[in-house]
Amino acid sequence: MAGALLAAPLAAQEAARPMWLEASVEKLAGELAARHGESQRARIAQGLKQTSGFWTDEDGDVAVYEEFVRRNFVGDQKALDTLFARYEELLEQYDGHMLEIMLAFRKQMDLDLGPIQPYDEIFAAYDPSAHAIDDFFQNKLAFVVLLNFPLTTLEQRLTDGPNWSRRQWAEARLAEQFSKRVPAPVYQAVSEAGSKAEQYISEYNIWMHHLLDDSGRRLFPAKMRLLSHWNLRDQIKADYGESDGLPRQKTIVRVMDHIVRQTIPEAVIDNPAVDWNPYANAVRVSDVRDYEDSPRSSVKPDGAREPDTRYAMLLGTYRALKRIDPYSPTAPTHIARVFDEGRELPEERVRGMFERVLTSPLAPKVAALIRQRLGRELEPFDIWYAGFRPRGEYTEAQLDEITRERYPTPEAYEKDMPRMFEALGFDQEKARFLARNIIVDPARGSGHAWGAQLRSAPAHLRTRVAPTGMDYKGYNIAVHEMGHNVEQTFSLKTIDHWLLNGVPNTAFTEAIAFVFQARDLELLGLRKPDARDEALRTLNVYWGTYEIAGVALVDMAVWHWMYDHPDATPAQLREAVVGIAKDTWNRYYAPVFKQRDVTLLGIYSHMIERYLYLPDYPIGHLIAHQLEEHIRKVGKVGPEIERVSRQGRLAPDVWMKGATGAPVGPEALLEATERALRQIAEP
Repeated sequence: MAGALLAAPLAAQEAARPMWLEASVEKLAGELAARHGESQRARIAQGLKQTSGFWTDEDGDVAVYEEFVRRNFVGDQKALDTLFARYEELLEQYDGHMLEIMLAFRKQMDLDLGPIQPYDEIFAAYDPSAHAIDDFFQNKLAFVVLLNFPLTTLEQRLTDGPNWSRRQWAEARLAEQFSKRVPAPVYQAVSEAGSKAEQYISEYNIWMHHLLDDSGRRLFPAKMRLLSHWNLRDQIKADYGESDGLPRQKTIVRVMDHIVRQTIPEAVIDNPAVDWNPYANAVRVSDVRDYEDSPRSSVKPDGAREPDTRYAMLLGTYRALKRIDPYSPTAPTHIARVFDEGRELPEERVRGMFERVLTSPLAPKVAALIRQRLGRELEPFDIWYAGFRPRGEYTEAQLDEITRERYPTPEAYEKDMPRMFEALGFDQEKARFLARNIIVDPARGSGHAWGAQLRSAPAHLRTRVAPTGMDYKGYNIAVHEMGHNVEQTFSLKTIDHWLLNGVPNTAFTEAIAFVFQARDLELLGLRKPDARDEALRTLNVYWGTYEIAGVALVDMAVWHWMYDHPDATPAQLREAVVGIAKDTWNRYYAPVFKQRDVTLLGIYSHMIERYLYLPDYPIGHLIAHQLEEHIRKVGKVGPEIERVSRQGRLAPDVWMKGATGAPVGPEALLEATERALRQIAEP
């Protein structure tokens, strides 16, 4: 069945497909079967179909093709083992060193190391591996793989994969690297568009002390600078514990709405020299100076709105990624590539999981509990309600004080990691092993984790560290990213096949990161959860999944809209996103919150810079809770995270059954939420 992948040539190559290929393939099939035996006929037929599907006149004439096939088809198992091992060894070196070069080139952009120069932007936009696929087809290393190892379909991986050996999975991962022949300029265009969007987002800060309410009051402390959307959302969460939190939360929602609608004055973006009243949408020169220097402080507060830059960035990444479509016959859109190839979970199945969470009768029950705990009617921003998180007696300000004192620098956090790993249940040797393989860097943006590709290279943990030290938001993100790094380390350095390094898809590494993040207070030594804390934690996970599932559906709908309107302008895309965000809210949230036409589901910065990444979060929450339920039954976090991470990049359900005994789905979370509600209701 895998041969059907290449039954028709790529659309972009069809004109170049040599006329002689069909006859040559037929001749070679008989010749190779006679040489290697009838037992090899199926492999021969598949290898010939796969190579001929990509071969063009530029690759050589009939004599070149036939000589290549005769010379490179491997019919002996021992020789095939050698071929496989050589590719695995050398691709690790290639991919690993390309990643190290890219990280070096992006260093000034990604890390908080001072001003970004124009040449830094060029370095960051350059992808040193952009020519890899082109080169591997031109020098025919790709054709060697396609001749000897099978391409597989998503259906095969889902249906037959549970019975495959580790080696079969590794062979499938090797072959799929060459399932497309995308020209290098196309990949480079994607890299450039992505780098441009990432820089735009990484500098999208709001100076909070310069936000004014209708009475001209400053609601936030001096020097507070929050990145959209991450820090703005997290400030809403933090303000549940503050006496003056409600007006601050309402003000942030106004800011978010202006960002989504692009009615935000351009002058207020990352500019501490102006004051902004987001209620009247009025800007003025500030009479307060709480900054030392700012490259945007000279921008005039003329009130002109941001000119749809947010949506121009999104269109730029869409159009770059759409250039891959003609070279991807089995997944002819970015949407299909993300779900069928990247996640290996069909889109409709994913949508169904999200809708089960969103339409569950649990939603109004949890909402009623939140309403009771708040003592007021719900506001739209209560979609980010953080009151289920067990913080004990600690306010956000107190937590900031604790983390700033403990982690004044990235190095201080890095030095403390062995202790944290031991607190998670890793033995001393494993704790030191992990700490040796993770480097902590100061992030320019909100934070992220870069896993290595070379077994000899470290992973990188990036989080924001202000001159005054790491605040609680930065610490919370650091613990999340540390979870990524732990998975990345185990799934690269301790597994049997390098080709299986990683996890099935991004949602799985997000799930492991969520498991770590949920224990941030424990790692500070502030509290050990009891049964009630565990119930509250479950409700927190459910409510977070309920929120982000809607955000993910917006992301998915926006990509479908762009494909349906390929010539759209940024202004048209803006109107579409606003409409999709409101429609999604009205369908799933308005019945619970009793307010309509809310735009908050469109605020996530991932939608602009991460290429349909947002569905990984709700999938990750579902997977994380399946893992949490399993860990609750078997014991310590550390050993279980190591065990499941070492499975590597199998299909999602195969990985999850190996981890917990059940396929990916929302059942574990929904059942646990039902139990948690009963437990909280008990006196």
